[in-house]
Amino acid sequence: MLSIINRVSIIAMICVFACPGQAQDLSTLPKPLTEKVEAAQKACADFENGEFALEWGAVSRVDLDGDLRPDWVLNDPAFACSSAASLYCGTGGCESHFLVGDTVISLLNQGWDVVTFGQNRVLLTDVHGSRCGGINPTPCVEALAWDQETKAWRSVQPATKQ
Repeated sequence: MLSIINRVSIIAMICVFACPGQAQDLSTLPKPLTEKVEAAQKACADFENGEFALEWGAVSRVDLDGDLRPDWVLNDPAFACSSAASLYCGTGGCESHFLVGDTVISLLNQGWDVVTFGQNRVLLTDVHGSRCGGINPTPCVEALAWDQETKAWRSVQPATKQ
């Protein structure tokens, strides 16, 4: 006979692997990102009355500007629409929306990370190879650093979508 602890452990494991994902609490999401979620919900509803879901991982908190306080990131790959499997992403990737202070930059990417390089926090995005003169699988990375003085993202070339 299984002990109570073993039964609870088994039930917890079943739920972790079989229960549907829980929606994230968006009550504290800043307005510029709430507007992005609302636009995604509307796009889904407008596409054959789809039902929108915000899957786990949609919201990240990470220090983007080096002030040691977490900023906000909203990731479209965690958007789901029942009537359109690829409504929010395509071969070029998905948008992620990076919020520092009152400034949002939305970047089409196939993945992102933030690293410390010297005195700067650097946002690295894996972008479509065509941005580097190639095709989709061509390695291509965009690097952006937040400028505290101008309250803008800086790169060798301006970010493609702000």
